[in-house]
Amino acid sequence: MLATLKKAFWLFVFAIVFLVLFLPGFSKLQNLRYKNNDLEDKIKRLSMENALLEQEIKKIANDPVYQERMAREKMGVVRKGEIPIKIVPQKQKK
Repeated sequence: MLATLKKAFWLFVFAIVFLVLFLPGFSKLQNLRYKNNDLEDKIKRLSMENALLEQEIKKIANDPVYQERMAREKMGVVRKGEIPIKIVPQKQKK
């Protein structure tokens, strides 16, 4: 019985030492895995956004109708002889 208690005690001591030595490293490893997954998701999202922006660049460079629409919407450009009209929303009274 005493031998069994000694084995249990040493097993307990070994487990405590093992936890003290390796638990902080394991926690850091888990945190790094989570950060890595987040960064991989961000890379995928940014790659998709980059592909969409490249498509828009090609549209702007090659499609004159799209160029005109963007110039009108973004910069307020009008053709010669056109009269620009701006609609100003009224403020609501309270």
